[in-house]
Order: sequence, then structure tokens, then C-alpha cells
Amino acid sequence: MNITQILLAAQSADGNLRTVAEGNLKQFQEQNLPNFLLSLSVELSEDEKPPESRRLAGIILKNSLDAKDSAKKELLIQQWVSLDPSIKQKIKESLLITLGSSVHDARHTSSQVIAKIASIEIPRREWQELIAKLLGNMTQQGAPAPLKQATLEALGYVCEEISPEHLEQDQVNAVLTAVVQGMNQTELSPEVRLAAVKALYNALDFAESNFANEMERNYIMKVICDTAVSKEMEIRQAAFECLVAIASTYYVHLDPYMQTIFNLTANAVKGDEEAVALQAIEFWSTICDEEIELQEEYEGSDDANSTVNYRFIEKALPSLVPMLLETLLKQEEDQDQDDNVWNISMSGGTCLGLIARTVGDAIVPLVMPFVEGNIAKPDWHCREAATFAFGSILEGPSVEKLAPLVQAGLDFLLNTTKDPNSQVRDTTAWTLGRVFELLHSPTSANPIITTANLPRIMNVLLESSKDVPNVAEKVCGAIYFLAQGYEDAESISSVLTPFLPNLIAALLSAADRADTTHFRLRASAYEALNEIVRVSNVPETSGIIGQLLQEIMRRLNLTFELHILSSSDKEKQSDLQALLCGVLQVIIQKLSSSDAKLIIAQTADQLMLLFLRVFACHSSTVHEEAMLAIGALAYATGTDFVKYMPEFFKYLEAGLQNYEEYQVCSISVGVVGDICRALEDKILPFCDGIMSVLLKDLSNSMLNRSVKPPIFSCFGDIALAIGDNFEKYLPYAMPMLQGAAGLLAVLDHTDEDMVDYGNQLRRGIFEAYSGILQGIKGAKAQLMIPYASHLLQFTEAVYKDRSRDESVTKAAVAVLGDLADTLGPSSKDLFKSNLFHVEFLRECNDSDDEVRDTASWAQGMINQALVS
Repeated sequence: MNITQILLAAQSADGNLRTVAEGNLKQFQEQNLPNFLLSLSVELSEDEKPPESRRLAGIILKNSLDAKDSAKKELLIQQWVSLDPSIKQKIKESLLITLGSSVHDARHTSSQVIAKIASIEIPRREWQELIAKLLGNMTQQGAPAPLKQATLEALGYVCEEISPEHLEQDQVNAVLTAVVQGMNQTELSPEVRLAAVKALYNALDFAESNFANEMERNYIMKVICDTAVSKEMEIRQAAFECLVAIASTYYVHLDPYMQTIFNLTANAVKGDEEAVALQAIEFWSTICDEEIELQEEYEGSDDANSTVNYRFIEKALPSLVPMLLETLLKQEEDQDQDDNVWNISMSGGTCLGLIARTVGDAIVPLVMPFVEGNIAKPDWHCREAATFAFGSILEGPSVEKLAPLVQAGLDFLLNTTKDPNSQVRDTTAWTLGRVFELLHSPTSANPIITTANLPRIMNVLLESSKDVPNVAEKVCGAIYFLAQGYEDAESISSVLTPFLPNLIAALLSAADRADTTHFRLRASAYEALNEIVRVSNVPETSGIIGQLLQEIMRRLNLTFELHILSSSDKEKQSDLQALLCGVLQVIIQKLSSSDAKLIIAQTADQLMLLFLRVFACHSSTVHEEAMLAIGALAYATGTDFVKYMPEFFKYLEAGLQNYEEYQVCSISVGVVGDICRALEDKILPFCDGIMSVLLKDLSNSMLNRSVKPPIFSCFGDIALAIGDNFEKYLPYAMPMLQGAAGLLAVLDHTDEDMVDYGNQLRRGIFEAYSGILQGIKGAKAQLMIPYASHLLQFTEAVYKDRSRDESVTKAAVAVLGDLADTLGPSSKDLFKSNLFHVEFLRECNDSDDEVRDTASWAQGMINQALVS
């Protein structure tokens, strides 16, 4: 087979030729993988071959070593590892030769493939000579610039692919030396210098001990700062990217260089090209992130060994804030039309917001003169910048500092919603949303929104919801936050009742706009509607909400009539159904938690029919929002829900089986819990089906781990619902619980995510045991005796583990009480020989009320068992 001809034919404009060539390549790959990969690497390395065949050879080679899907990637790694070593050696030699090619594409691809192989071999302590070979290219006398550029690129990619522990320190030192030399101004080729700066960026994680050494650190920082003023824009940008990375990785070492860096960033922000200026601002945003994290971590603690907070932002404030305020005036025309726009004014405003969170009140006097000086100027750029500056500093400073300013400026903001310029109106609506989100608290002594100004605010919002889509979307956001302020003060939320009909009408009409190519306006309108329903005061609003329920059902019904011609039509239909099911869920929850339950009872049949039709639209996946709405309906209708089960069960089962889309699976598990609570023992006929899928899920290694804790809790829900009928599932469920408990013993406590997951898993296991113990209590209680001592050992291990959180403590204590309550006198000896419970329950006296109450109940149960 002539591989060159086949590779060219595979890119032919003639479809038939292409199909045949692709078939040939696939056949060669399947029948003789080692030679297939070798011939690709040879094709890539030979400069006399056509650039098109070399490019495709490189792409196929790279895709034979790496894939996005983790299971596929593992398979490709195993394939490579099991190749004959002599073939691998030849492929690697071809790739190293290609770094010297005169064709840029071939060099570039080769450096990527080298890094992919390195990511497989270096962690296995293979190809140990690679770094030395690459460094040899850099140090050989008269090495051509293209070779140096490709070698630096390869070094950078290798550092990106492997972890610091896989290189020896002397290798790291040699890499850094080569890279820093490549950045030196004496290097005449700008391509080599750019590749060197990019390689340094990827190598920074390896440089920990070099940064800890003052001399080496000074040298690296000097070279980066010199490079930040190179005459080539791309090189300057890459140097600032290095500074951004250093700000987050090596914050503690930055102090001696800050004055130099301030001058560099100030010059870049004032006069450099946007790509460079953006990185210069990003440097300060990153410093803010670091200092905010330090403040949160050591809040209120006098920890002597806490990481030093140098308060760089506080020190730079007087020069930094004016520099950023200037950037706000560099808006682009129509930037409000594009949600993804990222330019210097957006970046400057974002950084200002982070500074406000870092230094709090100190920013206010530096920003307010700018706001006051520009808010009324004829040039719209000035008005928009002033509003953006004000909106950006609302999070961080104290309410005491901000409230008077907002109270004084609110009327002005409300007037600005009528500004002739749409960008000013857009930023004004966003700022109003921020005011309501961060400062509106109806129960505070000096509220921003009062009965006096609420009618005016409402009129402005209702009027502005008709504005152009991007402004209307932000207005819906402001309505959302306005309503949310009343969430914890339901009695006060009556003040919204008179406005409810108009608000609902305005939001429905915003959602209906013919110009909803802006999907975000529609989503924003429905989210605001949900919040208004959530905070509304039932019973006085139940009539209005009942009407809304009918309207949303009508709208959901219309989605089944949409003409679906393409996958994007299908997606739009699905998105709209998701929003409408979301509103229905909120309405069902609202009305069922009150005397208005009757409204739900009367419409339950229609609702269920709609939800089932939504499922029927989606052959492959179960619709998450419809599933959640059904959970709410089950809660609302109680045992009457049983009549829907035969029709609904197949969709529930499909959701539970859908381990690939684990959120769907997780939501379906939650809905099983809702249905158990609603149906109680009427769920029994469906339990075999449910339990068999749940047990399969737990044994499935592909299922995302986050679904496992809710499945265990669900065992408890099922047992509570069906009582001692759970007996038949004990031989299957209990080993699963014990296996998961064993897994917890070997959890990595240094990883915060794993500690969180460990707590979720413990809580799930305890909730399962509690439900099963309470369900089996009575005539068949003795069934639990064989599992009791394992349960106590597990509880003791959790008691001794200091990483448990309060919710786990409460669940563990509840299990102790349930065990004593269910087994009664039979648990006497167990509690006598496992005395940890005495100390555990005593310790709970220092916890919150819920834990204390649970502990005192558990203590009572154990005492009864002990004296029996």
C-alpha cells in the first residue's frame, strides 16, 4: 500500500475516492497497527512528501495516542504500551528528526505527538532520555532557528502533559535554563523567543524549588519582565501570561518585584494593544483572587503559620483604581449585543469588582468622584462607564457605606433606564439587578426598597421589560433579585401582591417576544416568574397563581405542535419544555404547601398527561425538568399518585438506567424518594423493578460517584414506605452498604473533594440504615441482628473521623437511636460492648439544636434498651 497516495485520496474532493481511502486506512490500522503507526511517523518526517499527506499523517498519529473520552484514551494508552519496543523506538526517532523539518506544520504536529507519547511513557519511567535529547537540540553549535523553535514547543507541550513529580530536579533546571536562554534578546529569531516564553508558561509548575531560591527567582523574573517589553506583540502577551500564572502559583514570592510589575502593567493598560492590556489587567484580577482566598481562609483566625497576605491591592489602590476607571471608557459600539464579548472595558470592570471584594469600603471614595463626574455627561461612553463603575463596587464594601449612596442614587438609576443609548440602559438594568441582589433587605432598619418607592420601581421595571432583548433580559434579572429579597420574609411579601398580575403579564410577554432568538431573555423571564411565585403570599395570591398554572399548561401543550425539522429545532423545543416544566414545578410546590392544594388535585390528571407527553418527545433521554416536576406532583397528590404509576414507570426506569447522563439518573433517584413518601406501601408492586435497577447502578463502575449516596438514601426511603416487605431485598442491599462503608476507610483525606464526597456517602449510608431499621421494626426486627455489630463498628469509625460534618453527625446519632428502638432488648449487649456511644452523644451537646435534639432522643432509646 502506498500510504502517501491513500492519505492524499482521503482528502480528495471526490466522495467515492475518499470513502475507499478511508476504508484502506482503517483496514491497515486494524490489521497491522505497529506498521501503520510507523509508516505515519515516517510520512510525517520526510520533507519531500506533500504537505497535505504529512498533515493528515500527523493528525491520525496524534489521535491514535489520545482521546477526549477517558475510556477510549485508556484503550489507546494500552495499545501503545503493548507495541513492540523496537517499533516504538523507530517511531520516536522519526518524530525527533521531524523537529528539524523545514515545514512548520510538520514540526508543530511532531512536537505535539512527542508530548502525547511522553505523557504515556515518562510516568512509567520510560523514554528517560527524551529531555536530554531535546536539550541537545538547543545547545548544539549553530542549531537552526526552526529546530530550536520546534524543540521549545515540544518541551512546553511535554511540561503541559506530565506532572512535576515525573521529572528529576536536575532535568527541571536544565529545561528552565534552555527556555530562559531561548527568551534572551540575544536570540535573534522572534519565533524561537515566542516558543520559549510559551514553554516557560507550561514549565512554571515544575519550578517550585527554583522560585524558592532567591538568585534563581530574580533571574527568571528579570527575564520575564524584560520580555514583557519586547517589540513583538505576541511575545509581550505571552510574557504577561507568565506573570498571571506566577501571581497565582507563586504569590508568596512576589513582593520584591511588585513595583516593576505595576509599572509594566500600567504602561500596557494605557498604551499597548488590547491582547497585551487584557493580560496586564488579568494579573491584578489574579492577585485579587489570591488575596480574597487568603482573607476567607484565615478570617478571624490568629493562625501564626498562615500564608502571608501582602495586601498588594490595598497598597496599590491609589494608582490602580484610576488606571482601571480609565479602561471603562474604552467600550466598543454594540458590545451589549454580544454576551461573549471580552474587551478592555469589561476586563477593567471585572477587576474593579474583585478589588471591591478585596479591600471593601476603601474603594468607595476612589470610585465615587468618577461616577459623579461622568454620570451626566453628554457622551454616552462617560454615562455608561460611570454606571458600570458604580455597579461593579456593590459587593465587598459594607451595607452601611453603600446604602446612603444607593438611596441617593436610586432615583437617578431609575431615570437612566430611559437613556437614549441602549448600552447605557443595558448597564443600568444590570446595576439595578446588583443593587437588589446585594443590598435589598426588606427587614433591615433602613431598607433600600420601601412602600413609598416600590410603585415607581415596579413601573420602571414593567416598562423596561419591553426594551430591546439584551436590556429586557437584565430587567428580568432585576425583577428576579427584587422578588428574592422577600424570600425569607413571606409576611412582608404581601407588598408585591398588588403588582402580581402586571408582573406576570410583563414576564410572559417578555418570554414570548418574537425576537427570542435571544434564548437568554426567555430563560431570564421564566426564572423571574419562578421567583415571584416562590415568594408570593398564599392564600391571597392563589387565584392569580391558579390562572398562571393554566396559562403555563397551555404553553407546554403548544410545544407538542412545533414543527421539528432539524436537531436545532429539537433542542429549542426541549429547552422551552424545560423552562415550562420548571415553572410548573414551582407552582405545584407553592400551591401544595398550602390550603390551595385543591387546585393541584383538580389539574393533576392534565399535568401528568403533559409531563408524559414531554417524555414521549425525547426518545433517547428522560427530561430532567419534567422528572423534577413529577416529583413535586407526587408530593402534592399523595397516595392518589398511584394511578399514574403504570404509565410513568417505564420513564422512571429509563431515567434510573441512564448512567451516562448521571444528572438525569440522580434526579430520577430523588423522584423515587418523593414517590415513596407519597405512595407509602402502594409503591410495593414497583419495588422489584426499582431495586433491581438501583443495585445494577451501584455495581456499575461507569456511574458517576455522586449518584451513589442518593441511591443509598433511596434504599431507606423504600424501606420506610414498604415496611417489613423490604426483607426480600436485605441480602442484596446490606452487602452494598457494607462494601461502601469499607471503601470509606481508604479515602484520601488530603483531597478536599474526596472529604466532601466521603461525608455525602456516610450520610447516604446512615440514611439507608435508618430507613431500613424503622421500616423493619416490629415482628421482623430480628432480621437486623446479623448486621448490627458491623453498623456499630462503622458508626464508631465515623465518630473517630474528624473530617465528618454536622449532617453526618446527626445521621449517625439518629442511626444509634433507631438501632436501639428497633432491636430493643436485643441490642443491650451490643451497646454494652461498644461504649463509644457514651462519649459520642455527650459530645453532641456542643452542637446545634437539631443535633442536640436527635442525640437526646437517641440517648433515651439506648437507655430503654439497656434497662430492659
